[in-house]
Amino acid sequence: MSIEKIPVTIVTGFLGAGKTSLVRHLLENPQGRRLAVLVNEFGDIGIDGEILKGCADDNCPEDAIVELTNGCLCCTVADEFVPTIAALLARAEPPEHILIETSGLALPKPLLKAFDWPDLRTRITVDGVIAVADAEAVADGRFAPDPVAIAAQRAADSSIDHDTPLGEVFEDQVACADIVILNKADLVDAAGLARARDTVQAELPRRVPIVEAREGRVDPRIVLGLGAAAETDLDARKTHHEDHDAHDHDDFETIVVMLPDPGSAAELVAKIEAVARRHGVLRAKGYVTIPGKPMRLLVQGVGSRVRVQFDRPWGGGEERVSRLVVIGQKGFDHAAVTAALQG
Repeated sequence: MSIEKIPVTIVTGFLGAGKTSLVRHLLENPQGRRLAVLVNEFGDIGIDGEILKGCADDNCPEDAIVELTNGCLCCTVADEFVPTIAALLARAEPPEHILIETSGLALPKPLLKAFDWPDLRTRITVDGVIAVADAEAVADGRFAPDPVAIAAQRAADSSIDHDTPLGEVFEDQVACADIVILNKADLVDAAGLARARDTVQAELPRRVPIVEAREGRVDPRIVLGLGAAAETDLDARKTHHEDHDAHDHDDFETIVVMLPDPGSAAELVAKIEAVARRHGVLRAKGYVTIPGKPMRLLVQGVGSRVRVQFDRPWGGGEERVSRLVVIGQKGFDHAAVTAALQG
């Protein structure tokens, strides 16, 4: 008797594109499924998992939201991915559908290959790969928030005769997709949205749907239940990094910055915006305590575009510390960024 495989949806996409917003939306609209979520952070502190736990319920309790913070999931398959999936499947009530939110720097192809592992291939299948793209950034022809800095780097190094690492990551993510979500469509006009669609279409090795969204809100029926079995048609998903051994993340670096309590949210936003412009920071995210406020401040920055919101009260036994995970290109000035944020 054949055992029905548990479907897995891989949500990929560049930093700040809206992957967590999409996964949160799916958690809030599970279509009667019992879900589990794996969140892969590029850094030592999990932020996205905390955001998702805020919407956990009976369909996806907090202990079914698992954070992996020891490096890119596509590079730690044996050590991280396989044991975590095995533990989820061994539960008394195993999930009926698993969502995997990859790091913004991860490549989907090596992760797809992991589904052929002996311990997994008879038990799970890739229901679909969903690539989330920032419509505004793609429309502007940039995948990093500071294309000027990238151009300067290319000009200064004659050995760089290929696309920037950020561009290659974006192209590989799109090339593996069964559906592309053009998120933040409300931030661009019709002409910009058309440019973004054309850019994505040019990178697709085959015809797949391109769906517009805002804040990750998509009808779950569009992205769940695709039945793609993506692990069985890898040849149709041609990428830059066909050889996993050639892939690493030496192009990016991550630091954690402990912050003094800022005077206000606006003051903190101004600091992050200035640091991003001056030092080419790609991503800044974390939780901050604001004096006199009982709720914690969630900070999410993509380049110099920074959004903040109070997401929930600090817990009674919770340490009220302010810290940011900061991601930048290799070689960015850690000391200068830390000093500017702490100053």
